[in-house]
Amino acid sequence: MSESNQLTRLLIAWSAGDARALEQLTPLVYAELRRLAHSYMRSERAGHTLQTTALVHEAFLRLLGNPQEQWQNRAHFYGIAAQMMRRVLVDYARTNLRAKRGGAQVRVALEDVGEGAGQAVAQASFDVEVLALDAALAELNTIDARRARVVELRFFGGLSVEETAQVLHVAPDTVIRDWRVAKAWLFRHLNQ
Repeated sequence: MSESNQLTRLLIAWSAGDARALEQLTPLVYAELRRLAHSYMRSERAGHTLQTTALVHEAFLRLLGNPQEQWQNRAHFYGIAAQMMRRVLVDYARTNLRAKRGGAQVRVALEDVGEGAGQAVAQASFDVEVLALDAALAELNTIDARRARVVELRFFGGLSVEETAQVLHVAPDTVIRDWRVAKAWLFRHLNQ
């Protein structure tokens, strides 16, 4: 049995409430979830306080907290995992910005700020970018939900064109077109 077929079989069994299937599933998906999380984190600034392992674990905990999900196949699972990772990153960015606006912060005079100030500015910039992308995707979703989903699956999920087409039940050429249009729309929207 191929790994993809085995994964699909285990996902369906887990959906049906088989706890043993989850035990067998975890080591099969963990490496791929780490690869996805690593690809997200690779594009972030050096010294980012959220680590790849933490992103994987938080996303996986959220997946475990969603037992009513009826898994269709491998691509469907990784598509939902991508959505969870996106939510983790957005929640993380919101929490950091909330803290920067006076949460548990200590006020420091400008002349007392040391070399760590650059890192704080870089983190705030990352948080704003993640939130801007999330807001742009939410707006794109109101205009064209399928194209927003294509971005989520391809960018956040790391799914191939074929896997994305399978999840969305469309032709690969449709995914390619939607991907191209959505990227252009997001680029214009984020650079206004």
